[in-house]
Amino acid sequence: MREIGAFEAKNRLGTLLDWVEQGEEILITRRGKAVARLVPAEPGIDRAKARRAVQGIMELRHGLTLGGLRIKDLINEGRP
Repeated sequence: MREIGAFEAKNRLGTLLDWVEQGEEILITRRGKAVARLVPAEPGIDRAKARRAVQGIMELRHGLTLGGLRIKDLINEGRP
């Protein structure tokens, strides 16, 4: 990841956009502290990534129980 100061970023925006378009990430700093990050825009939803996330959640839930509690009782208590 490239790092660039805010003043220089303002003066070289076109170049930064070229780098980001090529897949690079740019960290913009002000007085040595990170204030922004330029990343490539992703077109729409990455369905494959979403499916992997769902699969991971489903794998994590195996073996988990509510310890005898019922969902309906939790909802009635105000726990969504």
